[in-house]
Amino acid sequence: MIEAAIKSVQCISPSGLHRMAYKEWGAADNPNVLVCVHGVTRVSDDFDNLARALAAHYRVICPDVVGRGRSGRLLNPQCYRIPQYVSDMVTLLARVLANGERQSVAWFGTSMGGLIGMGLASLPDSPVDKLVLNDIGPTLAPEALRRIGDYIGQDLRFASFEEGAAYIRAVSLSFGEHTEAEWRKLAADVLRQAPDGSWARHYDMGLALPFQTATPESAKADEALLWATYDAIRCPTLLVRGADSDLLSRATAELMAGRGPRARLVEIAAVGHAPTFTHADQIAIAQEFLLNPNQ
Repeated sequence: MIEAAIKSVQCISPSGLHRMAYKEWGAADNPNVLVCVHGVTRVSDDFDNLARALAAHYRVICPDVVGRGRSGRLLNPQCYRIPQYVSDMVTLLARVLANGERQSVAWFGTSMGGLIGMGLASLPDSPVDKLVLNDIGPTLAPEALRRIGDYIGQDLRFASFEEGAAYIRAVSLSFGEHTEAEWRKLAADVLRQAPDGSWARHYDMGLALPFQTATPESAKADEALLWATYDAIRCPTLLVRGADSDLLSRATAELMAGRGPRARLVEIAAVGHAPTFTHADQIAIAQEFLLNPNQ
């Protein structure tokens, strides 16, 4: 079975230095690079199946965004925002594309990872040549954002892995149907055992602070900025929406299909926020877009 190398790169924030870990799949000399970035409380391991499926075609890079998983934590939790994440990804790409030559970079972003991809793809001279946005867009349902913010900020401890896994499954039912083994992996990827024997989610609780300090005015300004960002994207874009998503509405998805990069829209039935791309039928959607030279 193809396995990944685990590496890291040093990044900088206004409050100091931090390390961002990443998994690297495929040949290190492959000029075709695919970056896969997870959702707000998830980790790079989410993309194991997708990376294995694409490692023969791409050098697949899957980072743990700062504050999550194997990566470091920020001294100032107010910096847990998209501009910081985009800055870290620029540093990561400088490492990955170390020969300085122009290379093909594709981006697959789930939820928050998609917002980071939008930010990077919108910049002048961006290296991103193809963009997959997995259940994310410029207009996000306020109720869903509140739900996510409340979930992030709960510093829960579980007496056993099984108890923690049951919780992860309960809050992730919108991912759609998965086998018992798949649910167990989805939990194992984000749970870690503490020295006292309890289990907890593997991220900095400070991630909740930007959600908690948001106001209706700041949310409106953020939405306008995200639409301007989206409209500046020029590369081919695929938008995948869970048909039952409570975060990305069908109306927003249709707007995205008609403006900016005019994303090609694909909906996945019986899935909410967000498709996990662990199953062959979902992986095939990404493969068809990423590997088709006419897309």
